[in-house]
Amino acid sequence: MVQTGLDCDRLARSNWGTTTGQTTLASAVERQGVGLHSGLATTVTLGPAEPGQGRYFVRTDLPGQPAVPASLAAVNPTLLSTELRQGEASVRTVEHLLAALVGLGIDNVRIDITGPEVPLLDGSALGWVEAICQAGQQKLDAPRSVAYLEQPVTVHHGDAFVAAFPAPVARFTYGIDFDVAAIGNQWFSWLPSAAPFGPEGFATAVAPARTFGLAHQIEQLRASGLIQGGSLDNALVCGEEGWLNPPLRFENEPARHKMLDLIGDLGLLGGLPTAHIVAYKASHRLHGELAAALELALVYGTL
Repeated sequence: MVQTGLDCDRLARSNWGTTTGQTTLASAVERQGVGLHSGLATTVTLGPAEPGQGRYFVRTDLPGQPAVPASLAAVNPTLLSTELRQGEASVRTVEHLLAALVGLGIDNVRIDITGPEVPLLDGSALGWVEAICQAGQQKLDAPRSVAYLEQPVTVHHGDAFVAAFPAPVARFTYGIDFDVAAIGNQWFSWLPSAAPFGPEGFATAVAPARTFGLAHQIEQLRASGLIQGGSLDNALVCGEEGWLNPPLRFENEPARHKMLDLIGDLGLLGGLPTAHIVAYKASHRLHGELAAALELALVYGTL
């Protein structure tokens, strides 16, 4: 198990995540870091929000401090990350932070940010999990909606796809396939109902998985204005001979990181649907297309 600095045993025994109502943070918490693609340093402050406000960003560096909702309507297509835009205000690489909020069951949160990109931290969602735990969970006197799927939904580009099937409980399954031998074909499956701090929960089984890239693509991506803040300290890099910066935290860490991205992207629906979602060789674009299709197909109720 990855050493996180969290007392996961204590948190697993607590009532964290067991509420059937909405939640927010009990206090504010701050983190700083560099954005993966922009290379700019920003400060993020997570704070409490009212019931029904959802998760939303506030660009405190811009005139009027415009808000950007973490919703599908705000998605702005981009490469190698998920970007949200409302008017002239945008926030990029939101997926790891949103995955941590979704994975720990935080429904409503105000996210103040001093620039255009969420810090990458160590390349995983672990730093955000630690921040959320530091802030604490506050239960709210408001019902939480639950989304159910009645008919299969599938999107694909070539042999890459994401599909959702009706199921009695939510389950996510992710597969990847790379020609590089050190990665190869990997699969990972996760149950959102698992206690978030238990052995198979989000905090221990998904959040620590770091972003990864291929060594032979780095120069081209940087020439295109991408991964300006990437380094061996915040991303796994794989070459033809193997990993440049081992050890891995999990044998299938790349597949687990893709799962992390999927959770963050589908969190733009508000919460994770009760369905079996299967992804293979997918991307942020495909994740978003499935979320858009699900938005039309889901049936909502309350717990």
